[in-house]
Formats: sequence, C-alpha cells, structure tokens
Amino acid sequence: MIDYLKGEIAELTPASITIDCNGIGFFANISLNTFSILNGEKSAKIFIHEVIREDAHVLFGFADKHERDIFLLLISVSGVGPSTARVILSSLSAKELGSVIATENVAVLQSVKGIGAKTAQRIIVDLKDKIKMTDSQGSMQLPTKADVSGTGHEAIAALVMLGFPQVASQKVVSAILKESSSLPVEAIIKEALKRL
Repeated sequence: MIDYLKGEIAELTPASITIDCNGIGFFANISLNTFSILNGEKSAKIFIHEVIREDAHVLFGFADKHERDIFLLLISVSGVGPSTARVILSSLSAKELGSVIATENVAVLQSVKGIGAKTAQRIIVDLKDKIKMTDSQGSMQLPTKADVSGTGHEAIAALVMLGFPQVASQKVVSAILKESSSLPVEAIIKEALKRL
C-alpha cells in the first residue's frame, strides 16, 4: 500500500498529476483543491489512496492527509465511488463539505454532478457524526490566482477527464468566460461543475 509519493511534478492538470519519484513517473487523479495547492510548485508530497480493480490500479492523490481522510469517508458511503468523491472534493473544499454535512444542506450536495437526493441524504446521515467542523466558516471562496493563457482549454480538458461531454463542457466554459474572462482555471471548473 502506498501512503505518499514525494518528488518532482512532471505534469500537472486540474484533474491529474504525474510525479517523478527517482525516475519513475506515477500518475494520480487529483481534486481541483489539490490542483489549487500544487499549481506553480516544482515538487510535491502527495498522499495516496490506491484503488485496485481487476483491470487497473488507480491512484488518487491529495495535497494533505485531511482531504484524503474526507475522501475515504466519502467512498465509505454506499453509492459513492472514487470518481464521485473526487468530483465532490473538486466542487467543495474539505471545510465546505464539513459545513454542508454539519448543517444538513442537501441542496448543495445535490448541486454536485452525479449526486441525487437519496445519495446526498445518505452522505449526510452516514458522515454527520464522523466529520467534525473545525470552525464555523463555511463560505465559498474563489481562488485569486492570476489568469493564464489557455485557461478555457485547460478547464475543458479537465472537465472531459472528469467524465463530462466535450461539447457540453465547451458550452459551459464559454458562457462562464463571457461573464468573467479573468477567472483562474480552478474557478472556471468549480463554476462549470455547478452548471453541468
């Protein structure tokens, strides 16, 4: 079992990371929150959860142990798989998710792609006693990183990697960029996840 990987960042997208550990490149799926933390860094230490299936070994990477712990709690809920948990953690930070669960805000969970009313309620019921709020701040905050060229294309690529159709992703990202062209890629993807 891999606990963490430490090395140079060979490639980083809003949905994945390739980390070079002594000449071996490990590919891991990441959440948008992890991307926000690692964006611009040359090296990283990412905490790993390994999913072993018949046809593949899939790695999920996290910038800190707390996000991995939340991920593990999410996938312990019936009906929530690793991909869905990653989308939840791309839409909400660990702190925001804690606030949503503590306040039993089903509507916010339902706004996440792939989460229906029953699954949202199950997440809240199963995790209410397991996730403790560290503070009362649960407000949404958009990242303030400066805009970079090609953010729209990067956002679309990330959405496609998360399983959304190319055409729908392009349409939503175009609409978001028309409203605010200076958003960083993380903010574009977060907004797109709400609308798709």
